[in-house]
Amino acid sequence: MSKIEIKNFNLWYTDFHALKNININIEEKRITAMIGPSGCGKSTLLRSINRINDTIEGVRTKGEIYIDGDNIYDYKTDVDFLRRDVGMVFQRPNPFPISVYENVAFGLKVNRISANKSEINETVERSLKAVLLWDDLKDKLHKNALTLTLEQQQRLCIARVIAVRSQIILLDEPCSSLDPVATQRIEDLMLRLKDNYTIVIVTHNMQQAARISQDTAYMLLGELIEFDKTEKIFTNPSRKETDDYISGRFG
Repeated sequence: MSKIEIKNFNLWYTDFHALKNININIEEKRITAMIGPSGCGKSTLLRSINRINDTIEGVRTKGEIYIDGDNIYDYKTDVDFLRRDVGMVFQRPNPFPISVYENVAFGLKVNRISANKSEINETVERSLKAVLLWDDLKDKLHKNALTLTLEQQQRLCIARVIAVRSQIILLDEPCSSLDPVATQRIEDLMLRLKDNYTIVIVTHNMQQAARISQDTAYMLLGELIEFDKTEKIFTNPSRKETDDYISGRFG
């Protein structure tokens, strides 16, 4: 079942045509990877799914992106609610310079999801358990989040998304600043989370895409060249451009 439907979607940064007629259906409770060389539009497309690009001056779009059948580019869309429902985790962990507890509780308070202390406590615990941080941090909840390891910080950022009941998690190169051991742990976490969330990840690491995703999109120069099951993309792609990239002849 499609969770996200992107139809004839175009995006311009002033006069630069960054995304060109993108059409893709992303299924729910799966991991979809976006791969391609630098500057091909992967991150731009990812950020279009929760309209973070709207904050950039000179951006304009044409086309539609539907989540659960609703066009998020409709003028009636509540963008704040959209960004709560579609959480974003960035390339480098960006916890707030406050306690672990307050990082997770922040969205609950700002979005007025809950002001009940007991309910917030339960959500913080549930969210930290979901990202496998609770056992390590349950006695350190008032510790400044910036003192955590980079891996723990990235997990905390994912917990922050889960806490506000996001259904979709967007990950933009979430392991690029992590060592191989931490990367494997974040990948294991994503595989656990996909049973309950729709996950879309941008990665330059093709091995990572092959390891964790069920579907893969290959992008080049703002165009979606090919989108298929990950196994097919990596073993028997339909397009020569995809084969050239996967095999290392290009990019």
